[in-house]
Amino acid sequence: MARNAFLKSDLAKRYGIVDIRTVVVDATVWPDFIRRGNADVLWGGGPTLFDSLYINNLLAPLDSELVLSVARDIPDRIGGSPMKRVGSDGKIYWIAAAISSFGITINNDVIKQFNLPVPSTWEDLGKPEYGTTLYMYKKPSVAIAQLSRSTSTTRMAEIILQAYGWEKGWEVLAYIAANSDIKSGSEDARNAVINGEVAAALTIDFYGYTAMNQNPATRYIVPEGATVINGDPIAMAYNTRYKEAAQAFIAWVLSPEGQKIWLDPSINRMPANPKVFDTPEGAKRPDLKNSYQQTLSLRSINFSDDEALSYETAIQVYFDGAFVDPPSFKLAWQALVAKLLRDKTITREHFQELATKYIGSPLEFTDPVSGQKIVFTKENAQKINSLLKDQSLIDTYRAAIAKAAESRYQELLKILSSM
Repeated sequence: MARNAFLKSDLAKRYGIVDIRTVVVDATVWPDFIRRGNADVLWGGGPTLFDSLYINNLLAPLDSELVLSVARDIPDRIGGSPMKRVGSDGKIYWIAAAISSFGITINNDVIKQFNLPVPSTWEDLGKPEYGTTLYMYKKPSVAIAQLSRSTSTTRMAEIILQAYGWEKGWEVLAYIAANSDIKSGSEDARNAVINGEVAAALTIDFYGYTAMNQNPATRYIVPEGATVINGDPIAMAYNTRYKEAAQAFIAWVLSPEGQKIWLDPSINRMPANPKVFDTPEGAKRPDLKNSYQQTLSLRSINFSDDEALSYETAIQVYFDGAFVDPPSFKLAWQALVAKLLRDKTITREHFQELATKYIGSPLEFTDPVSGQKIVFTKENAQKINSLLKDQSLIDTYRAAIAKAAESRYQELLKILSSM
């Protein structure tokens, strides 16, 4: 859609641009893809991905007056979050092309079918009540994307860790994962709630709005006091061969003309440039303008991008190792929930004690580099993160975490079977 609209624009004609080739690749291979000289404009993915590219010197500063003039129409910050990445040299390296929040998309029909409470916080999705479907219907009630396969879900995990604190945050994430069908991507999680496979899914806001368009039974909920506003960037590769043309396209995307693409009902993104609502097309979307204004007024947490970056890869590895790989993870959680809510043989206090110790608290595991036993504290996560430069070491850490996690879940199953 953006490609065809841009190629018909006066700006494309002015710069002699007759074609644009779009290449979609997994976020994990972006750095190598860029280094090989395969990209000019970088678009798609969240600020954590683009900040990583910036830190690794893979972005060129946006310095054309064409871009800088339209950038002035875009706020520097919204809800405490940056809409532009300004380097130590004072130059702009990425600019938000759209804004977004993060939350929960629910399917009211499925919630009624499963007799579940309507969630209002992240923590609600990890409650044992949401685990009853595991033994009653042999299916999970929640969908979440694997962190290593989704930048938006990684951002939601980072929000949870910062909103609740490291240890409590991991409890929340562990219990959500235990109640969830862990999907290979965020679109799969969204589709699961639209299709009625699950009662709720963790989604970025525009996936929630898309769900609401496709299925009237769905609704997007912003967790109370625990979200952030993201600026979803567009940037230029450091080694582009077409600097002028690349910046012309970026300027068009950021202009009211380019921002109209977000107004399409099948897209429903929040534009970064509010001037789009002054266009005839913008006037036809009062619903989206209202959602935009509500987004601006959201109460965001005091989120640190720097902190998130300091452990980002490590938490993706930990999530996979602790919650995706161990075969006993959901079995242990299901058995624990059943003891509380089906068999009623343990108190809620005893349930919480066992859940914290064997499911939610950060794992102790053998560090494959030092050979020492360590706990996955924030400080250790940051140390590990600094080491994770190649896939082989990522796989090694993941395996070490999975081994420790499986042992812990097996121990819980033994305790429960003896009750």
